[in-house]
Amino acid sequence: MTPAHPGLTLPEELLLLALDPQRGKPYCRNRFLEYGVAGAVLAELEFQGRITEQLGRIRVINQLPPQDPLLAQVLGSLPPPDKGGFAGGVSAKRWIRRTGRHVEELCLDHLVDRAVLRRETHRFLGLLPYHRHPAVAPDLPASVRERFTAARTAGFPDRRSRTLAALVSAIGLSGAVARGGWRARSEMRGFIREEWAAHAVHRNVRQDKANRSGGRAGGSGDGGGGGDD
Repeated sequence: MTPAHPGLTLPEELLLLALDPQRGKPYCRNRFLEYGVAGAVLAELEFQGRITEQLGRIRVINQLPPQDPLLAQVLGSLPPPDKGGFAGGVSAKRWIRRTGRHVEELCLDHLVDRAVLRRETHRFLGLLPYHRHPAVAPDLPASVRERFTAARTAGFPDRRSRTLAALVSAIGLSGAVARGGWRARSEMRGFIREEWAAHAVHRNVRQDKANRSGGRAGGSGDGGGGGDD
């Protein structure tokens, strides 16, 4: 087993992998990162025994709030047991698409409040504000990346590391964080269908690509290009 980095949840680990620690800019498309963070929150709630997934729908099975305030807030927003839409629960894909931006903002706020990241405000063309989130200290992002590399070298031996790898691949981040060339990226891509949260994220990524290409699911592309199809 490779336990979670002390004090970091899965969505926080994904963000620290995805953000350039000096510039605070994502290595992948920001919309795809939003999907990834939302999917990582769902996966973390499953790991903590709060939700389960069946046929693409997420259901709450334990309403006890987690200690992490972000996870507790997300859990509280989900339909209670035996409530929600058709057959109970809520579609994972739709939930990720609908809440991705909000969930990422909450996670970034949490990391800024904990002095893991700092927030810099810039203006596009001197008018439209946008934010960047560099690391306060580069040691923590570096250690997260080292742990990810170690897990890859070991073949992603536990489900948590496989889920993180699947999320990384689903949002097109594997080229930026995975050493080992196409073999490593292929291995990570193979986890997407095995891990339901990453699969729901990837479906949203593919939908966005198809919308941009007039109905055709776009090409592959690691790094800034989008999901690793």
